[in-house]
Amino acid sequence: MARAPGTAAAVRRSLAIYYRDPARDRAMDALYANFVKRGDLAFDIGAHVGDRIASFRRLGASVVALEPQPGPARAIRLIHGRDPNVTLIEAGAGDAEGEITLRVNSLNPTVSTASEAFIRAADGAGGWEGQVWDAAVTVPCLTLDRLIREHGAPAFAKIDVEGFEDRVLAGLSRPIPALSFEFTTIAREVAQRCLDRLAALGGYRFDVTLGETQRLTLGQWVSGEEMAAHLAGLPHEANSGDVYAVLNP
Repeated sequence: MARAPGTAAAVRRSLAIYYRDPARDRAMDALYANFVKRGDLAFDIGAHVGDRIASFRRLGASVVALEPQPGPARAIRLIHGRDPNVTLIEAGAGDAEGEITLRVNSLNPTVSTASEAFIRAADGAGGWEGQVWDAAVTVPCLTLDRLIREHGAPAFAKIDVEGFEDRVLAGLSRPIPALSFEFTTIAREVAQRCLDRLAALGGYRFDVTLGETQRLTLGQWVSGEEMAAHLAGLPHEANSGDVYAVLNP
């Protein structure tokens, strides 16, 4: 895949943001220590430049990471490529194996997406001004079920794929102990479908972080119905965050 113009500078900006803040690293490690311990396996679905990989490795877990974009994947290889406990797969994830079309935002590749509905929702939305998805590429698509067959069941899976999280969870047919999925206030229906899917898989309970705070905000594990109501009540300006799910806490 050819690198889109502007992507190299955007990746360098991401590296500066995600790898040069020791306080953020400590907060991230404290958060993930609730779900990941030494010797565990973690999945990073939508790894971008791999800051979550770094956190999982600091906690002693091995990592299988998916990142379909060549610029961010190149950064991951430079940082983690010699680590035998990190497996990088240059692919996306979804509800079926094959290929998907990835819409690339070359100036902000962290919001590249396989969801056309997500792009439509961002159009004209507050906080999303100036975002342009200026290229479309075809990338391999794997399912969580296939990753489990080939690499083993993870203790934790982080899913951050810009409005495609429901499709990723549709490719999971068995519960795993814990996971997170990103939500945005421009696409709350995606989060609802994720909650519905997890309810069908097992007895999950939920908490949430907002933005990049790296802090669970509710302080308790709540039902899917309670989490759905909480997300529905957030102001648009909350923008995004991550829902954390644990099985039978």
